[in-house]
Amino acid sequence: MGATREVVERQISKGFEGLSPEDAAKTVVAYEPVWAIGTGKTATPRQAQEVHHHTRKLLSQKFGEAVGQGMRILYGGSVTPETVKELMAEEDVDGALVGGASLKVDSFVKLVRYQS
Repeated sequence: MGATREVVERQISKGFEGLSPEDAAKTVVAYEPVWAIGTGKTATPRQAQEVHHHTRKLLSQKFGEAVGQGMRILYGGSVTPETVKELMAEEDVDGALVGGASLKVDSFVKLVRYQS
């Protein structure tokens, strides 16, 4: 997870550069592993949780605990009706950024109707 942490730290630093805590609190962060883009592969729930937790920690350090804890961090990376339940069960995964599954009506309906 070392390289992932470094990349996320750099992206958070650059992406939120110059934002006030008030502006940062209005944003939503989405994380998708680079190896998942367009591959149909999904991170394990544990992998997603580790990166989301680290992201929340960075945001809390940068903008204060209330902002960091209040921000929504979504997981994107081949979220499907088969993977959504376990991913959403993780503490720091606040939602899903759905890609290809949104193009298939049956899959999308199942994702929209997902309940924890």
